[in-house]
Amino acid sequence: MQQTQYGTNSMTVAQARVEASTVFLARVFNWMAIGLGVTGVVAFLTASTGLALSIVASPAFFILIIAELGLVFYLSARIEKIQASTATGLFLLYSLLNGLTLSTIFLAYTRTSIGGTFLITAGMFGAMAVYGLVTRRDLSGVGSFMFMGLIGIILASIVNIFLKSSSLYWAISVIGVLVFVGLTAYDVQRIKQMGEQGIMAQGESAIRKGAIIGALALYLDFINLFLMLLRFFGGSRD
Repeated sequence: MQQTQYGTNSMTVAQARVEASTVFLARVFNWMAIGLGVTGVVAFLTASTGLALSIVASPAFFILIIAELGLVFYLSARIEKIQASTATGLFLLYSLLNGLTLSTIFLAYTRTSIGGTFLITAGMFGAMAVYGLVTRRDLSGVGSFMFMGLIGIILASIVNIFLKSSSLYWAISVIGVLVFVGLTAYDVQRIKQMGEQGIMAQGESAIRKGAIIGALALYLDFINLFLMLLRFFGGSRD
């Protein structure tokens, strides 16, 4: 049986791939946790100091949304060409800006319900992440289907800005939960495969950039799942 060297131990190619994937996944989840931590701290401090009200009542809110979308598109499109340090900085900047916009949820929901919904989100996210890791089923088809669902959610949300339909609002919320649950499992499996396919042998820069783009995908899955669940479990401040 073919063997290779990984670290200080002699192991089979299959074992080396599993270990490389595990190490890479750990880096991805570490960066995701850092991003969520930055967002959470910024959101809480912004809400606590009263800046959230100023943000939501001014054009700054829409400027922040546009800036966040620009950062996501730029980072996704340019990840192969930019430096690893630049990718890291952009990810942290995005997490910070998202914390500013998410601070506005403290104006609509109680802190207790926000905390409870966060725990529910963490549980659902964790369960689907484990499924994505252990399943032998190829989730590529699921990922494509969920991406189409995501496009549908965006379009329906835009339409509902004008319709203001409560029925459509709740339908979008239910479908949104299903979409981001499915995307979580798909993205975790895709990141696992990145580790197995040799990204750990491509050098530190490639590893860090791969970890950042993977962390961004999971971060977005978590945040969007959280916001969809908040529509169901968030207790209004009114």
